[in-house]
Amino acid sequence: MHAVKIHPTAIIDSTAELDSSVEIGAYSIIGANVKIDAGTHVAAHVIINGPTIIGKNNQIFQYSSLGEAPQDKKYNGEPTLLEIGDNNTIREFCTFNRGTVQDKNITKIGNDNWIMAYVHIAHDCQIGNHTIFANNTSLAGHVDIHDYAILGGFTLIHQFCKIGAHVITAVGSVVFKDIPPYVTAAGYDAKPHGINAEGLKRRGYSSESILQIKRAYKTLYRNSLTLDEAKIELASMQASTPEIGLLTDFLNASTRGIVR
Repeated sequence: MHAVKIHPTAIIDSTAELDSSVEIGAYSIIGANVKIDAGTHVAAHVIINGPTIIGKNNQIFQYSSLGEAPQDKKYNGEPTLLEIGDNNTIREFCTFNRGTVQDKNITKIGNDNWIMAYVHIAHDCQIGNHTIFANNTSLAGHVDIHDYAILGGFTLIHQFCKIGAHVITAVGSVVFKDIPPYVTAAGYDAKPHGINAEGLKRRGYSSESILQIKRAYKTLYRNSLTLDEAKIELASMQASTPEIGLLTDFLNASTRGIVR
């Protein structure tokens, strides 16, 4: 016999669109205007409200609340969106809120992210691909997290901050400024502590590239340069080390200032 894919105690709104391969666990509630694509498994006691779009092959564990209204006093019932990509693991008691019309109108999570228990992702956050959020990480509204970032347990990120690609934060970090790509950050408030060399090795960066990224870090943080002076130096380094382009682009786009 084939296993029942939608448990008889689950409540599915008539407007929800579920691929035939989706599995819904006991007592879960799938609300109006929710779309879930092939291979996604929703465990017991999960609530998903819409408008929400969920991609393929996601694993959503019990007691998560996805697509609820944003925790923003300006929110007035507008039909904003939560979008989740493919191959994400979302562990117990996570809360992801929809966007607001005052910003992007959408909270967006990319692909292949590993999101542990009790993580909160607030309205209008934009999450890239291949990130890891350890237990109890919380993102205020309008936060951007770039690819391969790793946030240690109980990391707290202030609204409108940007976290660059390949960043790693230590447990209990509190982030009030942007963290540039490749940087390891820790503390309250978070300060830079070198680059994420081990993470770069695991992702196939060459020894020479890592060495040049370390040089770029020293230029930014240890050579007593102003930020504008450091940008000029980094731009010249970018010609021989394309990976530094990720850093210079981030610095040029930063609006809150960077951790120092």
